[in-house]
Amino acid sequence: MEEMPPGFRFYPTEEELVSFYLYNKLEGQREDINHLMNRVIPVVDIYEFSPWDLPQFSLYKDPEQCFFFIPRQESEARGGRPKRLTDSGYWKATGSPGYVYSFNSRPIGVKRTMVFYTGRAPRGKKTEWKMNEYKAIEGEASANGAPPTLRQEFSLCRIYEKSKCLRSFDRRPPPGVLVMPRDEQISDDQRASAFDIGKSNQSIETADRRTTSSPESSSSGDNHASRPTQTGEASNSSRMVVDDEYSFWDLEGFWDTVLQSQSA
Repeated sequence: MEEMPPGFRFYPTEEELVSFYLYNKLEGQREDINHLMNRVIPVVDIYEFSPWDLPQFSLYKDPEQCFFFIPRQESEARGGRPKRLTDSGYWKATGSPGYVYSFNSRPIGVKRTMVFYTGRAPRGKKTEWKMNEYKAIEGEASANGAPPTLRQEFSLCRIYEKSKCLRSFDRRPPPGVLVMPRDEQISDDQRASAFDIGKSNQSIETADRRTTSSPESSSSGDNHASRPTQTGEASNSSRMVVDDEYSFWDLEGFWDTVLQSQSA
């Protein structure tokens, strides 16, 4: 797949994976859609490879996940269970299968989550590699709770490595953690400039509070009604004053904390 600009990713929803990609792969009737799918999701027998080798077969270079169509194994075709062994380990199902629903809340597929273990059962070592396997439901799911009939010709899987951090577009430090290199020193001029900016903003906020609490502004009910609150409660000017007293612009105490953490 041709190189895409930074920020472009193939990130379909589970409904799209089943209702569009998997169903059209199973039907195989439209050449234009087949050509499109061949550009983003290849057919790979993932059990012939270790999970860390699979990203090389992905048609787009997403470091977080990759998708593959898995052909039906011969053991499945004969009515047996699939073999999820590789040369370096095995995939083990975890949890219970769950439904994938369409936009109108109709079950269209079944999702199963698996974890990769190195070695051989029962002494395998659990890894951070995981797989979501999707199978399409044939016809309508039974309303009486009976197991649905699944299409077995192809399944679709999502392979990814469990991360200890948030997604790449949201990799921020946890709340309350101040990240600053120890060798980065703050000069007196920078501290004074930031403090002056904070004082000027405090002056503006104080003037705004005086304006909103004056008799002329408080006598108009429309002004208070048009001002939304975060919790849905009635507007309370005294609550706003308390919140503003602990705003970010109290930079004097803020920089003291920064300097203490650097000297520690």
